[in-house]
Amino acid sequence: MRAALGLARRGLGNVAPNPAVGCVLVRPEQGNGGRVVGRGWTQPGGRPHAETEAIIRAGDQTRGAVAYVTLEPCNHHGQTGPCTEALIAAGVASVVIAIEDPDPRVAGSGTHYLRDAGIEVRVGLLADAARMLNAGFLSVQERGRPWVTMKTATTLDGTIAARTGESQWITGPLARQRGHLLRAQNDAIITGIGTVRTDNPALTCRLPGLDACSPVRVVIDPRADTPLDAELFRAAVQTPMWLVLGADAAAEQRTALADAGAVLIDLPTGAGGRIPPELILQALAQRGMTRVLLEAGAALSASFLAADLVDEIAWFRAPMVMGGDGLPAVAPMAVNSPGTAPRFRRTRTIDLDGDVLERYLRVSKEN
Repeated sequence: MRAALGLARRGLGNVAPNPAVGCVLVRPEQGNGGRVVGRGWTQPGGRPHAETEAIIRAGDQTRGAVAYVTLEPCNHHGQTGPCTEALIAAGVASVVIAIEDPDPRVAGSGTHYLRDAGIEVRVGLLADAARMLNAGFLSVQERGRPWVTMKTATTLDGTIAARTGESQWITGPLARQRGHLLRAQNDAIITGIGTVRTDNPALTCRLPGLDACSPVRVVIDPRADTPLDAELFRAAVQTPMWLVLGADAAAEQRTALADAGAVLIDLPTGAGGRIPPELILQALAQRGMTRVLLEAGAALSASFLAADLVDEIAWFRAPMVMGGDGLPAVAPMAVNSPGTAPRFRRTRTIDLDGDVLERYLRVSKEN
């Protein structure tokens, strides 16, 4: 199952709105734990599915094998036939599943269908790891919004730029490469119009071999102020660029931005002319996004944190200090006491040639 999870990870960022699934077929052999005869993972775009890929690779050796699958096999007809039927037709002896699929079209029916066909089914192996790997897909199914990872790169004292606004470069090359890998593992990047104006970023993945894995770039721009010469437009043909606009954005600006290659998403504004972050996430989920990377300035990051919509933080820290007049990573949030502040638990620390990447998971308020 660990091998299947590793295979599933290959699909992160390129299979939405489908889940990233891995499948390993093992043929039992006397005297050892068996021999792997087939491996598969969800292909780009979500098809073919992992089980189908593994069966094709195993061929006739699938018969009598044990299938280890990271998510309950689908049991409905879509662009392809159900994976349950494919496993039955291929003659697997048993299926070991990490977690059940909460999609209402599956939701336990896959396991029942396999059992009714006389196949032994076990569920729950490495379930926590499987849930974390497919946190985005599960979040959309269970909460109606994508999984949000907030990414920031700061000094030791939490600043993202000097008092002049200069920010290049706080972290070193290895940390910046890891940041590009994060982009490749997400379906979309969210940033704000302030970041576009200040940094003029491309927001693409520029790692060798992964340049085709750039996510959709999403700019929160209530007043349609994105400059037409922004770097984002240069790659708009290969890498989609979506602008989230407010209802009061001028028609002339809308037309110019659409003509330049942007996809426009209209959402209502709230207090201060801002678009509520929960509406942004709902709109992205409706468009098939399951995992989003919040790579934004202090104000937009604060709005997502204050709304309790950040599930995970990837915090890059450089060994330097800017001082109190540096620009903070998070804008004021009107937190009145430590007990009301959003809380996270650290899950991992990675050394990156002097810089550090810390990964944090949100602590539920119910806990």
